[in-house]
Amino acid sequence: MRIATWNVNSIRTRIDRVVDVLQRHDLDVLALQETKCRDDQFPFAALEAAGYEVVHWGLSQWNGVALVSRVGLIDVETDFGQPGFVKEPEDGVAAPQEARAISAVCGAGNGGAGTGGSGDAGAGAGVRVWSLYVPHGRALGDPHYQYKLAFYEALAQYGADELARNPMLNMVLTGDFNVAPRDEDVWDMAAFAGKTHVSEPERAAFSKLEQVGFVDVTRDLAEGQYTYWDYQRLRFPKNEGMRIDFQLASPAMSAAAVAAQIDREERKGKGASDHVPVIVDYAVDDFDV
Repeated sequence: MRIATWNVNSIRTRIDRVVDVLQRHDLDVLALQETKCRDDQFPFAALEAAGYEVVHWGLSQWNGVALVSRVGLIDVETDFGQPGFVKEPEDGVAAPQEARAISAVCGAGNGGAGTGGSGDAGAGAGVRVWSLYVPHGRALGDPHYQYKLAFYEALAQYGADELARNPMLNMVLTGDFNVAPRDEDVWDMAAFAGKTHVSEPERAAFSKLEQVGFVDVTRDLAEGQYTYWDYQRLRFPKNEGMRIDFQLASPAMSAAAVAAQIDREERKGKGASDHVPVIVDYAVDDFDV
C-alpha cells in the first residue's frame, strides 16, 4: 500500500496538482491538510473522476483535512480526544474543535487492493490512516502554543491507548506536525532562536509519540530532506527548508515500511504548495485494526 501525506495549502487552488500527484505516484491513499474550505466547497468530483473515494472535514477557510483513497474508506473518525481552541474562551464553555484530524480504515477486505509500491494489500480489516494538521503554535507565549502542546498530549494518549488495546494495530499518523524534531530538520537553528517548531516542549511532545510506540518511518528511508519551504525570501531556491511533515507508523506498520520518498519536485513551478508530498510504501500482507 502506497500512502502519501501532503499539506496542499488550499485544495481548490491546487486540485489539478493533487490529481497529478495521485496518478504520477500511483497512490493508494493520500492524506491532505490545509484544504482551506468547507465540506460543500471541496472539489470531490475531480478526485472521484480519477477513481478515488474522498472524505473531508472542513469548517471554514482555515485548516481542513481529507483522505483520498482507491482502496476504500470506512469507519471515518474526526475525534481522537483533541482539544478545541478559541481566541477568547468563555468560562464554562468548551472550546470548539477545529478541522485538524480525520481518519478512516483503508484496504479493509480488498484482497489485493493497492498496486502502488512493492507489495499488494491482502485481505483483512485494513489500516487506519490519520490525516493530521497539528496547530502551528504561533509564538512561544501565545495561547495557540499551549493549544499545540495539548493537541500533542491528546494524540499521544490516544496512540498509547490504541496500542495497549491492540499491540499489532496497523495505524499510520500522517500529516503536517509543525515540529522539526532534530536540529538537522531546519536549515539554520540560529534563525529559529526563541521561535516555535524547535522549542524543547514541542520536540518533547513529538518524541512522546515515538515513546508510546509510533515510528517515524520516513527518517531512515528518506534521510536528510526537507518537506517545507516558506514562500518568502527565496527559501526554496536557497534550500532553506524544514522537515515537519511525517508518517508515524505503529510498530506493526513500521515493520512493513519498505521505501519512502519526498517529492521535492512538487515544490517547483507556478502555483506550488509550500509543502511537498511525503510518500511511503508498506508491504502489508494481512491487516488487523
